[in-house]
Formats: sequence, structure tokens, C-alpha cells
Amino acid sequence: MQLNRRQFVYAAAGAALFGRAPRALQPPYDLIVKGGRVVDPSLRINAVRDVAIAGGRIAAVESDIPAGGADVIDARGRFIVPGLLDVHAHYARDAAGPTVALEDGVTAWVDAGSAGADSLAEPVAIARAAPQSARVLINIGRAGILREGDTMDLDLADVDAAQNAVARHRDFVVGVKARLSRNVAADDVEVLRRAQEVASSFDLPVMIHMGQTASPLSRLLDLLKPGDIVTHMFAPPPNAIVDDAGRIRPDVLAARRRGVWFDVANGRTGHLRWDTFDSVMRAGFWPDTISTDGNAASRGVPGVVDLPNVMSKFLDAGMTLDDVVACVTVNAARVFPHLNDRGTLHVGAPADLALLEMRVGAFDFVDNYENLRAGGQRLFPRGTVLGGRWIPRA
Repeated sequence: MQLNRRQFVYAAAGAALFGRAPRALQPPYDLIVKGGRVVDPSLRINAVRDVAIAGGRIAAVESDIPAGGADVIDARGRFIVPGLLDVHAHYARDAAGPTVALEDGVTAWVDAGSAGADSLAEPVAIARAAPQSARVLINIGRAGILREGDTMDLDLADVDAAQNAVARHRDFVVGVKARLSRNVAADDVEVLRRAQEVASSFDLPVMIHMGQTASPLSRLLDLLKPGDIVTHMFAPPPNAIVDDAGRIRPDVLAARRRGVWFDVANGRTGHLRWDTFDSVMRAGFWPDTISTDGNAASRGVPGVVDLPNVMSKFLDAGMTLDDVVACVTVNAARVFPHLNDRGTLHVGAPADLALLEMRVGAFDFVDNYENLRAGGQRLFPRGTVLGGRWIPRA
């Protein structure tokens, strides 16, 4: 059987791991997560399995793996999924953010433009010290997220300052963020053009914050290249991704066809409204990635809470659990190159996984406009394995 490149990398990693010493001289596994239902879209598995870990990497995904001398986590009644990837968060705004994310099952995250060139060192330092894989997007506005607007003063969209800041922190900057709502960017087209100028200098993607823009969405989408990200895809009009009849706009479909990603970024204000959500989902334009737009304080925000809560909003909207898990694992791993060995339980991959509990009942879900919606099922985080280390939820 011929291996593709990704399978070859995992196979090579596994061979290197087990080639260090004879199996008879060392315990075969360090940790086994037993008896849970493994849901891993990258492997097309949705079945009760055990997951064995050795040397910080996935060693086996099989039925009834003997424990031997390994530590055991009882996962019966829980879902075992690859560690969750939150590709639009703001965990680098607070030193507590990475720990909160990890307890919620998030084993890798990207801070989506909290800081610009003037203060980029601060989120980079938090990302560098985070227990899990963490990277940042630089805000094209040099002062970062401002209450009065990131780039309302166009001079703040400083290309030279951004390029210099990225060069200083190239190992942790994985993209450029442009918030384009009319309250933060009056000349959104020029702001996006400048963001692309910075990104092209380093072969990076641009993430745009859409919704309520001064310019038509079609004009902004024309400036996006393959690999760029449209975030807040469920933002209501004006300039939603659906027209007044609830149809996906042709320019949106064209953008996806040429390789632009569409991300949820639930957030707190103005980004998700149930009527727009329903129109988009009915049209079958499902998200590529599901993210929180959250930070260390999100557990106190009813609409966000944690990434599993945001995921749950899609279970009653036509997506299967496998579809939803893909949006926070294998799909998300394709968006940023540094994540390309994450989002999977393939043998040889980093041993990052999340334990989730599905509860069935009556649950209230909230959009960004304080509208409640009842749902019949909700996912709850119940523990995380990071690099083979068990981290129970506090």
C-alpha cells in the first residue's frame, strides 16, 4: 500500500518512537484512555476504542488494549476526540487564558489579532509560555483592538510597523488580522489592502472580521487569496453571506471554491444571530472551522462558555457529531501550517486529546443578541490529554 505524505510522516514518527529500545525492556504504553467512543474524522472512526499513548505520542487506537503497567483513564460514557483546535481566540490577552483553554479541551489555539505592532511582544510572550501549541495573528492596526476602532485612523494601519513586528516575532506570528466592521474601519478596502501587503511579505494568510462593513462584502472577498480566512461568518446584515432571500451570495461561493476558509468565531457582540445562522445552515453552507473568539473570561459569557458549548449549537442544526468534531480538529489543522500534525489520533501524532460528555435534555443557547434557543443536547469538557499528560478539568 502506498502511503501519502501525512501517513508517511506519522509512520516515520512512530518507527522512531518505538525504535529507541527493545519493547521487552520498557513498558509498551505510558497511558491508556479506555472505553470511550473515539470520534476522529481524520481516521473515519466513530466507535468504542481504547487510545494508548507512549512517549507523548499516540501509540495505538484499538479495542481492549491490555493496561499492563500503564496509567489508565476511564472514558466509559465519554467521547474521545483529538485535542480541540481553536483558530480564532484571544487567550493571549490574559496570562490565565491558556490554562482556561486547556481545561476546556483546547490543545492548540491562535490569538486572532489582540495586538498590533506596538504591543505584539505581550501576546507572543503568553503564547510562548503556554502549555499547549499557541500562535498569534498580528492586527494590522498598530495599537491592536481599540474600543474606538482599530484603524478608524488610517495611519494606524501602518505597513512598515507591522512588517517590522512580524520580522521580530516570525516564529510565533502565523497571519494578519483585519477587523473590517464599519465601527473599527471606515476605509475597509484600504485596510485590507495594507493587511495583504504585510501578509504577502511573509507568505501568510489574512483573516478578515466581516459583518456590518462599510463596503459590500463582494468587494472585500475579491481581495482574498487562497488560504485566507473569513471569520464571523454568521454575522447578520448588512453584508451578511446570505442575501435577503436566504441564498448564499455567489461571491461567497466563489471565494470558498478558490480556497478561502469560513470560520464561526462565536464571540459576544454582533457576530452571530439566529435568523442569519438558520439561513446559512439551511443553505448547506456549513463552517470550515468552529471557534470561540473567547478569552479567559468566556466561561461567564452565556453565548460562548467554552468551545464544546459553541460546537453544540451546530448539533441541532443538521450537522452530525463527526461533522462538528471535524471543524475543530482535522479541518482546523489545515488552516495554519503549524497545526498540520494536530487534530488527529493517527499513530505517531502528538498525544493530544479531549474527553467530552454529551448530555441529552433541554439546554438554552444564546446568540449575540440575547436571543435564546432551546437545544436537545450539549457537549461538556471532561478532561484533556496534552502530550500524553492527563489534565483533569478543575
